[in-house]
Amino acid sequence: MTEPLTIGMLGYRFMGRAHSNAIARLPMFFPDAPAVERHTLIGRDEEALAEAADQFGFNNTATDWEDVVGEVDVFYNLGPNHLHAEPSIAALEAGTAVLCEKPLAPTLDEADRMRDAAAQATVPAGCAFNYRFLPAIQYAKGLIADGELGEIRHVRGRYLQDWLVDSEAPWAWRMDADLAGSGALGDLGAHTVDLVRFLVGDRTGGIDRVSGHLETFVEERPVYDDVGEIEEYRPVTVDDAYTAQAEFANGAVGSFEASRMATGHKNDHTIEIHGSEGSLKFALERLNELEVLTGDSRGYETVLVTEETDPYVDHWWPPGHTIGWEHSFVHENFEFLSAVAEGTEFSPSFAEAYEVQEVLDGIEQADEHGEWVSVDNGQE
Repeated sequence: MTEPLTIGMLGYRFMGRAHSNAIARLPMFFPDAPAVERHTLIGRDEEALAEAADQFGFNNTATDWEDVVGEVDVFYNLGPNHLHAEPSIAALEAGTAVLCEKPLAPTLDEADRMRDAAAQATVPAGCAFNYRFLPAIQYAKGLIADGELGEIRHVRGRYLQDWLVDSEAPWAWRMDADLAGSGALGDLGAHTVDLVRFLVGDRTGGIDRVSGHLETFVEERPVYDDVGEIEEYRPVTVDDAYTAQAEFANGAVGSFEASRMATGHKNDHTIEIHGSEGSLKFALERLNELEVLTGDSRGYETVLVTEETDPYVDHWWPPGHTIGWEHSFVHENFEFLSAVAEGTEFSPSFAEAYEVQEVLDGIEQADEHGEWVSVDNGQE
C-alpha cells in the first residue's frame, strides 16, 4: 500500500480554510485521489493555530516553517505575499512539492527566483489559480481551443469588489506594498490575467504590450484595538483600483480592470471573449453558467455547465445540481496532489505564474512611466 502524502500548510485563515476543506472532501468525491496525511499546520499564534489544526484535521503544529518544509512531501504556502519566495524555494530545494497561493510573489525579481528554483526541482511546483478548475471555465477553454469562436479579436476582464469602500475599513497587510507588492492589481488582477492567458493564450500568441493606470483613493486606514477603538492610522501604499489595456501578438485588443472599492460588487469577476465567429462570457457570481454565442445564433445562449460529461461534474451531483466557489479548490487540489503522487507536471506552474507576474509588472511600469510597456510573456 502506498504511503499517504504528508502535507505541511503555512496559513490557516481564509485560504487555509479553503484548501483544508478541499483536501477533506477528496476521499468522498474523488476516490482516485492520492491518500494524504494532514501533518503540520504552521502559523504564529499558538493558541489560534492549535484551534485551527483541530478544526482542519492536522496532527501537528509549528511556528517556524523552516522546521517543516523538509519533513513533509507537500508544502502549501498560503501565507502573505512577502512570505511566498523564501519558504517555497527552501521547500523545493529540500525536494518537497509546493503549491503557492497567487500572486506568485510581490515583485518580479522574487517571482524570477521562484521560477528558477522550480525549474531545478524534481517535484511539482504549482501556483493556486483556482478559477481555472471551474467546469464552466474548462468548457470555455474547450470551445476556444476547438475554434468555435474563430479568430480572437477582443478580450475584456474585470474583477470588482467593495470591501474597502468604507474609508474606515481596517488596515491590513494587503494594503502595504512591502508585504503585498500591489493592491487590486495583484490581489484580483492576477486572476484575470491568468484566466485570459489560459483561455486564449494559444489562440492569440499571448500579450505583447500593456498600458496601465493605478489609483489609491484612501491614503491611510485605521488600526483597531481589541475593543474596536482606533489605535493609529497607517499609510496605504498599494492601489485600490487599476485599469489596463493590452495588445496581443495576433492583433487582438484587451482591457482589464479591478477594484476593491466598487460599491455594490461583492466578487464580480467577469471575462468576455469575442471572436470572428462567436463570443462567450463568464461571470464568477454565476459560476455554473456560460453565456455563449456561436454559429448562426442571433443571441447568447445560457449554458448550464452541470452535465456529467462536463469537466469534473461526474464527481458531484446529477445534472442541474450546481456546485459552488469552494469546489474549484477541490478540483485544483485533486490535480495538484495527483501530479505529486504520479511525478508529473502541474499547470499552472511557477513558470506560468511568472508570466502572469510579467504582465502585472508591465502594468505597474506603464502607470509609472505613462507609456505602453512591452511584455515578454513566454508565448510561442
